[in-house]
Amino acid sequence: MVNRWGGKKYLIETKPGFVYVRKGGKYLGRITAPYPSSEFDRQYWDILTGRAVECKTSWSALIASYRRSDRWTRLKVRTRGDYEKVLIYIEEKNGNRDATRTIRKDVIAAMEANRHRTRFANYVPQVMSVLFEHAIDLGWMKDNPAKGVRRLSVPQDRAQPHIPWPDWAVKKWRAEASPLPRLIFEIGVGSVQRPSDWTLFRWNDYDGESLRIVQGKSDKSLWLPCTAELKTALDSASKNGLTILTRPDGSPMDYRYMSRVMARERKRLDLMAYDLHALRYRGVMELAWAGCDDDEIASYSGHSSKEMIRKYAGEARQMMRARQAWEKRQ
Repeated sequence: MVNRWGGKKYLIETKPGFVYVRKGGKYLGRITAPYPSSEFDRQYWDILTGRAVECKTSWSALIASYRRSDRWTRLKVRTRGDYEKVLIYIEEKNGNRDATRTIRKDVIAAMEANRHRTRFANYVPQVMSVLFEHAIDLGWMKDNPAKGVRRLSVPQDRAQPHIPWPDWAVKKWRAEASPLPRLIFEIGVGSVQRPSDWTLFRWNDYDGESLRIVQGKSDKSLWLPCTAELKTALDSASKNGLTILTRPDGSPMDYRYMSRVMARERKRLDLMAYDLHALRYRGVMELAWAGCDDDEIASYSGHSSKEMIRKYAGEARQMMRARQAWEKRQ
């Protein structure tokens, strides 16, 4: 028997002019173009491969619903920024496809396609998992195919460890850095906070002796007594904006702008080996040198996990004990 559709499978005409792709007992979509034509062929393959989903469960529909939910609105600004990049990527690649037809190997394939940018690649299954949980809440799915997908490891040749600023580099910076980079530096070392939080400090958070902050990532509220160097830098800084760190016009400084300011100064002073994140670790080390235990350091830094504290405080304590041993040896 000759197939009237030129060998194409899964086609059914319920009445003249109403042609559908039907597979596994499920109607996947209607072909509106006349047969035979190139547009008919295009619509057929788009529907069959999932590129043209006419149902409510497309990725675009799921993402739109997710954006209206409290899963999205309650995210921290920083997290939302990270998720946003992945949402745009998913919608550009799969917007019209049926999200409910995704299987585990599809999630892994999307992650692998971005292996060259490991951090982003690891966000792909994480964001997909959140979307699938939302789809389950909507009654679209029963299982989460992204749940438990193993993260990629950063290749050793691309791993960039944060090297804590040594004494000589700290001394050089304090002696030669320009006022704004010096202020940023002292906020980093003195507050022991993440670089993304440095731009959050406002002048009304400073009482002349200490700073207060609600961490952007953990939402922890912290009271931070200032070091002598940080107090001096704050007292001598110009107060031309709401935030302590500002652009020349007085508008709040964002992380990217701050990073550029510090990169230029690090390059000028030949200190590119030591980055912004390493200033936090320098602060942890200084607290350890002062005799603080892990709990005391955590109360200052706001670390939820003590793993990083033990790493850098342990290094500082080893240096301190070695110096003491050397003095006894002499």
